[in-house]
Amino acid sequence: MAGGGFGPGPGAGKEYPGKLTPYVLVTCVIAAMGGLIFGYDIGISGGVTSMDSFLEKFFPSVYRKQKADDSTNQYCKFDSEKLTMFTSSLYLAALLSSIVASTVTRRLGRKLSMLFGGVLFCAGALINGFAINVAMLIVGRILLGFGIGFANQSVPLYLSEMAPYKFRGALNIGFQLSITVGILAANVLNYGFAKIKGGWGWRLSLGGAMVPALIITVGSLILPETPNSMIERGRTDEARSKLIRIRGIPNVDEEFNDLVAASDASRKVGHPWRNLLQRKYRPHLTMAIAIPFFQQLTGINVIMFYAPVLFKTIGFGSDAALMSAVITGGVNVAATVVSIYGVDKWGRRFLFLEGGVQMLICQVVVAICIGAKFGVDGNPGDLPKWYAIVVVLFICIYVAGFAWSWGPLGWLVPSEIFPLEIRSAAQSLNVSVNMIFTFIVAQVFLAMLCHLKFGLFLFFGFFVIVMTIFIYFFLPETKNIPIEEMGMVWKQHWFWARFMEGVDVNGGSIELKKGDAYKV
Repeated sequence: MAGGGFGPGPGAGKEYPGKLTPYVLVTCVIAAMGGLIFGYDIGISGGVTSMDSFLEKFFPSVYRKQKADDSTNQYCKFDSEKLTMFTSSLYLAALLSSIVASTVTRRLGRKLSMLFGGVLFCAGALINGFAINVAMLIVGRILLGFGIGFANQSVPLYLSEMAPYKFRGALNIGFQLSITVGILAANVLNYGFAKIKGGWGWRLSLGGAMVPALIITVGSLILPETPNSMIERGRTDEARSKLIRIRGIPNVDEEFNDLVAASDASRKVGHPWRNLLQRKYRPHLTMAIAIPFFQQLTGINVIMFYAPVLFKTIGFGSDAALMSAVITGGVNVAATVVSIYGVDKWGRRFLFLEGGVQMLICQVVVAICIGAKFGVDGNPGDLPKWYAIVVVLFICIYVAGFAWSWGPLGWLVPSEIFPLEIRSAAQSLNVSVNMIFTFIVAQVFLAMLCHLKFGLFLFFGFFVIVMTIFIYFFLPETKNIPIEEMGMVWKQHWFWARFMEGVDVNGGSIELKKGDAYKV
């Protein structure tokens, strides 16, 4: 399945010498913690919006609607535009800042972009923790969004450039692991803070975002810059000595020369954004848009954002709802570790395809379970405990399927396929598309739940079928291929080859032997 008849398998092109040094490992672990801020926010925003004291203070109409009558239509309980705007304003801010982050990352380096991300997120956390009205909440969320835009733009690029190519998948997925750890930490904290007498626990939940923000801020100050970025900014001698230290061997000439060649090609590109539209970058442009688009339409953010709300709707109490979210968060972390283990062994395609099938089955089962109990009027009557447990079980299997496929690979694959001359711009586009559709899904989810009811899960299930077919036919395998040699993957692909005719891939420096793994 990993190679299939439709895409090249793992590469047997250049093999740069080098090993996984403790220096690189520590560096990548620290950098990957940039994912904590994104994960913490996803977990916190869902949990806080199910706390009665928070709703009563900022969204009294939702609170009253929820308390008025337990027999009210469960599908429509939380349908409030103001509440949704609180959650999703962050994603519009992240979209705008990722465009600015592209220029910062390219001209000033990956490190500085991470630093901006940490500082902005920290400021947003402070404002939210001390919020006294909805306006303060939304200003805080916008600053959090600016921080996430910078971090999500720079961290995956940093990891892909620092890692030895044979370990690139595992080290890059450290970013997604941090996101899942952030979600789990937020769920555990929400569970504890919701019990605080006096109803001010939500302030600790929101203000607690300062902790992951400080981790990435301090981390960005002590991390080294990537050799790719140093060369891009004309610091070639420094880049060579840094590459020697990163790879742990004295002779890095081959890789260094390829990085310099890629940088020289990059300098000839005056407008990377306009350049993205050239025919030879059609495969990259397609993936930069399609992968984040599909990642959001798996329906995962619906589950994670609103896990407490969803479980409350299914019939759990407020406390039990947060506890259920802790359980799904734990599954998320464990399954991401599976992905770290398998991504460089089994390949990206295998994980994408297996995860897609697993998610589809679970979405159909959850739709049937919720549909059978809530019907179309949204009144569940008495919900047996075993019934709720079945729903939670299948949601957990669904989360596991996402967490070892579309979750990590949605960030890994785009960050490793772009040539240097368009890398910052294309990664920015990738983050922007991700944030646009996260925003749209967050904005319309509660209204869709109100109107589509249990059919919402089938709506996302349809997109899971489409994305799985897309991966099978159009995404080549990228494991074990040096990042600056990735052009050959597209040149040998059954479909994308037509866009690469006459394109000299990295100066023609990669040689393919007869019958090697690039063959279609």
